[in-house]
Amino acid sequence: MSTGTVEGLERELSAARRNVFLLMFAQALLASAGPIAFSIGGLAGYNLLGADKSLATAPLTAFNVGVALGAVLVAIAARLLGRTYGFIVGALLGAAGGLIAAIALFRGDFWLFSFGFVFIGISGGFAQKIRFAAADASPSFYKPRAISWILAGGVISAVLGPQVVILTKDMFEPVLFAGAFVALAPLCLAAIVLFLFLRLPDHKAAAVATGLPVRPLREIVLTQRFMTGMICGISSYALMTFMMTGAPLAMVIGCGFSPELATLGIQWHVLAMFAPSFFTGMLIQRFGTEKVVAAGLIILMACALVAHAGIELWNFWGALILLGIGWNFGFIGATAIVASSYQPHEADKVQGFHDIILFGTVALASFSSGKVFNAYGWQTINLMFWPITGVSLVLVLLLLLRTRRAPV
Repeated sequence: MSTGTVEGLERELSAARRNVFLLMFAQALLASAGPIAFSIGGLAGYNLLGADKSLATAPLTAFNVGVALGAVLVAIAARLLGRTYGFIVGALLGAAGGLIAAIALFRGDFWLFSFGFVFIGISGGFAQKIRFAAADASPSFYKPRAISWILAGGVISAVLGPQVVILTKDMFEPVLFAGAFVALAPLCLAAIVLFLFLRLPDHKAAAVATGLPVRPLREIVLTQRFMTGMICGISSYALMTFMMTGAPLAMVIGCGFSPELATLGIQWHVLAMFAPSFFTGMLIQRFGTEKVVAAGLIILMACALVAHAGIELWNFWGALILLGIGWNFGFIGATAIVASSYQPHEADKVQGFHDIILFGTVALASFSSGKVFNAYGWQTINLMFWPITGVSLVLVLLLLLRTRRAPV
């Protein structure tokens, strides 16, 4: 390799690390909305409803619907404004959603509260693009680590989000939880400051200059690699949301634990979701994406076992911790598989398609969680893990076999 080539790779890697650093902290601030929403969204919705409490998790469904919408809108914003200013628009929508949710709590308006969660979710959909932006701005050998570092920012979110809830939930007493949603505005504004320092490469312009072909979307998404990555990512994320949405209700409403204990359980869960990210990328480089995804699916099975074993505090917290670790391995690995199935100049349409399906399914999972809990109980939520993880595990093992048989 020539000296010029080495120097060029070093410059590319240095620029990628700078962008990843900024994106990681911006992601951490924006992703704090998730722990805030999921730790108190169902409880606040429960308090706002009348006799029929079955819609208590509807705000969380609205959040996930918003994430799915955001997956579409971020592609449009990125095309019209560029990725950097697209992310800024997403952060502004998150701040607006937090203020709408707070106003709804003051008014006692359940549906306005859910509407605010749509905006918070749309902002989350924009933020989900950050992991792909980091990968697309990195050389191929650095992509798994770039994705891992972005999700590692969730460690900050795991601490920041629940602590915001604990410190601000009584700020406007007797209107519970309003302060936590007001606090979303400064968090989103701080993320905007970080976005302003980004220098993301324009892969589309480079592709046009070099005459690289753009494959039809159908051709890309029907490949075994893309389909396996998408299905495993959907399984990991939907199961995580399904249990995380129902757990606070099961703990507080079903078993009589305090909201503080439920919030701390979510905090441990979110920490477990993101803390492994500091080494997940290295594990992928060492063992391969398929093996890491398979490990994540097996950990999700262990989560279901612990949750099914009883309803003590350790069962809930232990299951939530395993749920977070399993999601981390499964989702980061699946994202890396998807990111390797297309070229950078094909990214926007493939990522948009992927995230619409992903977060549409996640929205359905969060909505179903409250319904299943009210109709059938906590144990039924746990039983849902087995068929989904089983099918996903078979698919990833088939991809692993095909990868091993591929010619070198």
